[in-house]
Amino acid sequence: MVLVCTTFLMCCGLFSRRKLEISSGRFARFADGSAVVQLGDTSVMVTAVSKTKPSLSQFMPLVVDYRQKAAAAGRIPTNYLRREMGTTDNEILTSRLIDRAIRPLFPHGYFYDTQVLCNLLAVDGVNDPDVLALNAASAALSLSDIPWHGPIGAVRMGMVDGELLINPTRKEMTSSTLNLIVAGAPSSQVVMIEASAENVLQQDFCHAVKVGVKHTQQIILAIQQLAREQKVTKRTFKVFSAPTDMVEHVRQSSSKKIYAVFTDYTHDKISRDEAINKVRLETEEDLKERFPQADPYEVIESFNTVSKEVFRNLVLNEYKRCDGRELTALRNISCDVDLFKPLHGSALFQRGQTQVLSSVTFDSLESSVKADIITTALSGIKSKNFMLHYEFPPYATNETGKMGGINRRELGHGALAEKALRPVIPKDFPFTIRVTAEVLESNGSSSMASACAGSLALMDAGVPISSAVAGVAVGLISKANPEKPAEMQDYRLLTDILGIEDYLGDMDFKLAGTNKGITALQADVKIPGLPLKVVMEAIQQATVAKREILGIMNKCTAKPRATRKENGPVVENVRVPVSRRARFVGPGGYNLRRLQAQTGVTISQMDEETFSVFAPTPGAMNEAQDFISEICKDDQEQQLEFGAIYTATIIEIRDIGVMVKLYPNMSAVLLHNSQLDHKRIKHPSALGLEVGQQIQVKYFGRDPTDGRMRISRKVLQSPAATVVKTLSEKQSISMGPSDGHTTSGDL
Repeated sequence: MVLVCTTFLMCCGLFSRRKLEISSGRFARFADGSAVVQLGDTSVMVTAVSKTKPSLSQFMPLVVDYRQKAAAAGRIPTNYLRREMGTTDNEILTSRLIDRAIRPLFPHGYFYDTQVLCNLLAVDGVNDPDVLALNAASAALSLSDIPWHGPIGAVRMGMVDGELLINPTRKEMTSSTLNLIVAGAPSSQVVMIEASAENVLQQDFCHAVKVGVKHTQQIILAIQQLAREQKVTKRTFKVFSAPTDMVEHVRQSSSKKIYAVFTDYTHDKISRDEAINKVRLETEEDLKERFPQADPYEVIESFNTVSKEVFRNLVLNEYKRCDGRELTALRNISCDVDLFKPLHGSALFQRGQTQVLSSVTFDSLESSVKADIITTALSGIKSKNFMLHYEFPPYATNETGKMGGINRRELGHGALAEKALRPVIPKDFPFTIRVTAEVLESNGSSSMASACAGSLALMDAGVPISSAVAGVAVGLISKANPEKPAEMQDYRLLTDILGIEDYLGDMDFKLAGTNKGITALQADVKIPGLPLKVVMEAIQQATVAKREILGIMNKCTAKPRATRKENGPVVENVRVPVSRRARFVGPGGYNLRRLQAQTGVTISQMDEETFSVFAPTPGAMNEAQDFISEICKDDQEQQLEFGAIYTATIIEIRDIGVMVKLYPNMSAVLLHNSQLDHKRIKHPSALGLEVGQQIQVKYFGRDPTDGRMRISRKVLQSPAATVVKTLSEKQSISMGPSDGHTTSGDL
């Protein structure tokens, strides 16, 4: 039986209705759950499978894999095997997006290996498949017997000329100032937000979130209808949690010790962790003696349960934070710029015990990131000349670990900080910009610190950004209603959260923007849903904190440098006449490669006569200019007359001809075998030619297409050559295919 449900999404302001179709029961029926979502001609299938035996891990072992299929976009992979290989950044970021939306709805204590695979069946290049994959994941889990407190629905919101669009097309998104993905749960609750915006005002952003949540409810109702028709029954499972008696024993024996650590405001991250671990070891030893039959997990979880309880009650009941701050207070912030003179731009941003060093590097536009063909087919983006790379070495948290490569977390945090800064980068900037954000110390909100440090580094580098950007993370400690667990009885919002407040809290709400509006937002929720009221309060609280941070940053540097640093890169356009082009490029591009190797410049051709020269430093540009002047220097060629006869000196014998010079300081020119004599010869030695010998040649200017100098000895071998005027000949003779090869350029 194939189940199909259809919902209509109305585009606000444009009053157009688009059909979103959800179906199940036709494909992948061995999976625990499978669903296909289609919008336009884009279709995505998602499968969900969960093992029936528990995992050995102490957390929810969920894996989400979203893969872009070349065949779905009508393309063939470009790798040497022509197979789907590896994962792209876009695939990883979309996998994280889906993971963050569905993970909070799994039951607490469900430790069973679960895999959600997203398979692109067809992509029309009009409708993006990422939001469809998120809805299909919700449907697949809801229609399976896997325990999951769904469904959820997701929509993308765009804004064109102030009007909101629901699930806009790719073309509409090119002119949209907002790219907001919101995932909603039943009762108009929010489980995930991911957004980038072109400095959208707070009130407009909040309105877009509300409209998006409203439209997610239509999708949720459609999935619920399918589940009722299929009569889904969820499987029973063993809940992994700490035994009540063990938790109560820890509560009686250790809660005061834990409370003392969390209320000792002299602690920093390291000392607090050490103090808690000391209490933990003592408590675990006591538990092992009193409960010798207990599993190691039960011992660990008993302490974790009480520790979390004490920490959260401290915030909820006493309005206290473990570092002594008010709930809405920021940590101490310090900024510094221009740390290292050789760098194009640098900045250090310190917020509490989170420290980020950012650097800016300029390079030629040729160094821009080139998208793979599948991403280009899906999004239309071929390249980008601004990138931010986030690095999180293990020493940032006093740990050891493997270096090299990039993990999903680093990629996601870097993408968020890049979204925050991209809207203020000038569109016509003449360089490719790479910002690196290296986390040197981490105690919460390193991604937003990266946005702050990146903004300062860009201004230090002289990039004329339209406004400074700051970011902050807001946390949540909530208390569920005992009678209705899905509802929130009480809550506290925390500004600028610490790492422990993120770990033991219910939300990591990251917002970045300028004094005017919002440029990026990412909400990671750890509970089954947030009321819209809480989301709006979080946006307001983050906006107030963002403005305070910008005020501190402006004291360090209020605006970009008027000019770039002296050691910064230089771009100049060099005009090379067609007659000089072959000499400038050289045979097989030899001169260009030599120029780039010796000076470090990058050269790209803009049009027929203009080359763009990028130099990493002014000194390199001076070297390149001298090099170019020397290559193109040829004053005597200006005196050569078209059709005149000159004495040339042979300097080299080749199989295909001889290399000659018409005057001493010119570059050698190839006189091809076909232009040596009327007779057909295979080697110049057949004519008795030797190195150092002088021969008469006739000059016919330069080829208008490739700029090569054209000379011939053959035309002088004919009887008519004796009556040709040596210096005033104006008649042009054909050098076409009948005459054999034309001579190559003088370089």
